[in-house]
Formats: sequence, C-alpha cells, structure tokens
Amino acid sequence: MVGAISDSAGRVLVTKRPDHVHQGGLWEFPGGKLEPGESPEQGLARELAEELGIEVRDSRPLIRIRHHYGDRHVLLDVRRVESYAGIPAGLEGQPLAWQSPETLDPGCFPAADRPIITALRLPACILITGSDPLEPEVFLARIAQAVAGGIKLVQLRAHGLNQGAYGDLARRAFVLCAQGGARLLLNRDPDETLGIPRHGLHLGGQALARLTERPGRPDDLVGASCHAADDLLRAARLGLDYALLSPVQPTASHPEAEPLGWQRFAELTDAATLPVYALGGVTGADLDVAREHGAQGVAGIRGFWSID
Repeated sequence: MVGAISDSAGRVLVTKRPDHVHQGGLWEFPGGKLEPGESPEQGLARELAEELGIEVRDSRPLIRIRHHYGDRHVLLDVRRVESYAGIPAGLEGQPLAWQSPETLDPGCFPAADRPIITALRLPACILITGSDPLEPEVFLARIAQAVAGGIKLVQLRAHGLNQGAYGDLARRAFVLCAQGGARLLLNRDPDETLGIPRHGLHLGGQALARLTERPGRPDDLVGASCHAADDLLRAARLGLDYALLSPVQPTASHPEAEPLGWQRFAELTDAATLPVYALGGVTGADLDVAREHGAQGVAGIRGFWSID
C-alpha cells in the first residue's frame, strides 16, 4: 500500500529509502505491505500511522502498478490521501521532503514508483473536441468555456481539416489553453505537428500500431487511444504517459463498437503500467465510478463539449 499525500500548497510527500535495502538510496512514496485480513484502506492507514504518525481520514484509489525488477515482483496499490490529521514525521528515521509533482525527478525513484509521478501530474478529466470546426469561432468558444469550467487537458481532434487549417486552429486553441492554465494535445500524425505550438500529442490507433519509439519532444505529454490489452502494453513499451481505453459503455459516436463494461475495463486497467482514462459513454458524473475501477479519470466529447 502506497500513499500519495499532499499539503495545502499541492506539494506531495516523499521519503528516502535506507541505503542497505532493495532500491536503497532512492526516494519513494510512503507505505508498506498489506497484512492478512486488512482492507486497502486499513493497511494504508496503519502503515502511515507507523511511519509518519498521521491519521488517514479519507483516501481514494489513484493507480495500481505491477513491476518486475528481475529479482522480485512488486504490486503497488496507490491511494490518494485526501484528508488526514497530524504532521508527518519520519518516525523510522527516514528523510522526508515535500515537492511539487512537476519538479519530481523520476530518475531519483524506483522504476515502479515512476508511473505514480505521472498520475499525480495528470488531471481527472480530458476534453476531446467535437466534430470538425465548420464554425471556428464557436469551436474555440467551446474550448474556452471548458477551460474556464476547470478542464486542464484538451485533445484537439479535427481529422477533417487539412494540415494548414488544423495548424491555424491549433495555434488559436493553444493560446486559449495557455491563458486558462490548461494543456493542449494535438491528435494528429506526429510528422504533421512540426512547428505547431502544443503541450503534447495524442496518438490514434494506427499511429500507435506503427510507431517503434516514443514520438515528439522530451517535454511533450504523449498518450494514445487503446481498445485492448495489446494496445495498453504497446503504449507502455513506447513509454507513453497515459492511455484512453474505450468504449467502456455504449456510445453514440461509435454505436457499432462492443462496450467493455466496467468489469472488463477494471481488469485491463489493473494489468496496465500507465495511467488509464475511461472513454466511451462516460461523463464527469462517472468520475467516482471510473476511479473505483482503476481509472485515472474520464475523457469524453459530449460530457464536456457544449456552450451556453
């Protein structure tokens, strides 16, 4: 059990492993082994009380990570600690540090902990833009309204536009997102995004299948659309930051697609090694259900793409 604990400034607590243990000398997120008969919530609360002297009052699932180090397998069941009492202290002599998720260096953490950093940096909801912008001003107004309403990640999907028109729209959308503190992902062949301002890329199924290495710049946020276990495995092998897994439920945009259902979604997500968003027939109202089934959050068009 692992706890992602934040303070009022949004910094997250990390602790340093003793030099003599496995992965010694590296930083990690606090926690420990679940004991027989304990629920995840009980085990996390006990471990954080023993290690840090705090009382966990509320937590929720963040991500589950399976990792093979060669000499051992680990399963990290990570929960976001949303409320606790007390002031964390290193009761076992371990050094503590509070850091912004954006400044955490993955190279200073065990490999199994690195997806936790990505999960902490990602928002709960992704807006996927709707049909191609026959009226660019309305299209951009919808993006602006979504960002003003709290959306922090926007995927620009406009496959019907030629490269020049897409680039023009993306430049205007980038300004709107940047002004509102959101990030813009370009859903376009990576070779067609050169020179277009962005915060990252989103890969469709065809691009995911043909690529042999992670595309884009080192600072790009890169994700992909996935529909099966093989897709999620490929996304992880390419070193992508997140995946959209769909369709979870029946959806008007793809009525012919067989929905996964929440149980199958949970099974696929549990085996994944990167944050996974639920897509297809879901809205912001499904966020709690999605998280209980292992999701980072939800992504969608209809649930976030509207204008008053």
